[in-house]
Amino acid sequence: MSLKKSAFQKNKYSVLKNAISKEMADFCFAYFLNKRKVARFLFDQKYISPFTEYFGVWNDNQVPNTYSHYADIAMETLLQEVKPVMEKHTGLKLSPTYSYARIYKNGDVLHRHKDRYSCEISTTLNLGGDDWPIYLDPTGKEGHAGIKVDLKPGDMLIYSGCDLEHWREEFKGKHCGQVFLHYNKANSKQAKENYLDKRPLLGLPSWFKGMKLTKNKK
Repeated sequence: MSLKKSAFQKNKYSVLKNAISKEMADFCFAYFLNKRKVARFLFDQKYISPFTEYFGVWNDNQVPNTYSHYADIAMETLLQEVKPVMEKHTGLKLSPTYSYARIYKNGDVLHRHKDRYSCEISTTLNLGGDDWPIYLDPTGKEGHAGIKVDLKPGDMLIYSGCDLEHWREEFKGKHCGQVFLHYNKANSKQAKENYLDKRPLLGLPSWFKGMKLTKNKK
């Protein structure tokens, strides 16, 4: 067992530098900035409803008025491609659930919280923008002071989202792109039922939860 694996298993978190290349992080950040621009145009011109998820939303209750996207196909591809790295680093067999990306803006705050079951093993992956540290409490006890983790583009923090409180203090920069990649332990109770956050395919919006794929009749 490697030292990195034992560090994660002991502390329920670890930092992986250069989880993806700087070039890949730059590409993903540029892509996501462009998608935000297109989404804003489509919403403002009333070509699409502001409540549709296909182009992302600004009505996320956790960080209001900030561009967020559940299950963007590019980020869902990262969810797939990063999985072997996550498994090697944690020493766990993982089952993917969903991705969630945001472009944070000046003044944003991510309040102290724990995650739902679909985020049992999670990572926040820095895509680019201005520096913005994340804090977590490795004790797993509410109200304890946290540790500060700084991430550069391509770096990611792996953590037990259901066990450790995590948060970000007020953002002083212009913008910061992060994607959260979420997994269950493959041997966890209900992990099979919760596969892909109960969607039939990666990349589908949340309203597909619980739907089953139907086979085309020949």
